[in-house]
Amino acid sequence: MLIFGVDPGTAAIGYGLVKAERGKECALEIFGCIETSPRRTTAERLGDLYEALTALIKKYRPDVLAVEDIFFFKNLKTAVKVSQARGVILLAGQKNHLLIYEYTPLQVKQALTGYGRAEKKQIQQMVKSVLRLKEAPQPDDAADALAVAICCAHSKNWPRSR
Repeated sequence: MLIFGVDPGTAAIGYGLVKAERGKECALEIFGCIETSPRRTTAERLGDLYEALTALIKKYRPDVLAVEDIFFFKNLKTAVKVSQARGVILLAGQKNHLLIYEYTPLQVKQALTGYGRAEKKQIQQMVKSVLRLKEAPQPDDAADALAVAICCAHSKNWPRSR
């Protein structure tokens, strides 16, 4: 089962693809960030995000889309922009016929560390450990996306990989 994890953002959207098979550890396939230009309008940036996500989905053909949910924001303006990006991410998954799962930051932290208030560094170290990497993935947005994918892999009883 290929799980495409996404960490929504405004300027940078992290993504990571992990392979999860019953009885085996998760394996890293790819990770990175989609960055949109601040010189473009919000509508153009959302369009760019949709096109970039669709291209990644078509290239890697994941089975599942795992997206981090918005839990709490101090800045309403930021929350609205991240919500718009989440909508585009969900639309890209739905239009490409992926199973979609959403996880709160608390759920992701609990799945990786067993503690819902884990620090970002702890999550990054667990991503590194679970995927057997030499270093924690960079940038942070990509590491967060991989954490969401790992959370999804640990949360479901998957059928055999395709």
